[in-house]
Amino acid sequence: MHDEEMPTDTDSMTGTAASSDPAVGLGTVRALRTLADRLEDVHVASARAAGWSWQAIADVLQVSRQAVHQKHSYREAAPAAGKDGNDV
Repeated sequence: MHDEEMPTDTDSMTGTAASSDPAVGLGTVRALRTLADRLEDVHVASARAAGWSWQAIADVLQVSRQAVHQKHSYREAAPAAGKDGNDV
């Protein structure tokens, strides 16, 4: 199955998730993972912009602070001079 055959909207994903064809079902799982990752990226960036700590984000996502920081911190600019860095 090719990427262009993967569903891109939730109605299509719901329908294909129940497919008896493993390739279709697994492709839908991959598409849902991609969607979830993109949503997480957007909302972690939003939370950081709103002043949330890595720990607060991790608590909501039910992961460790280190896990969320490792996955998302590359998006942030280098710390400003004089910042203590204790948020990590």
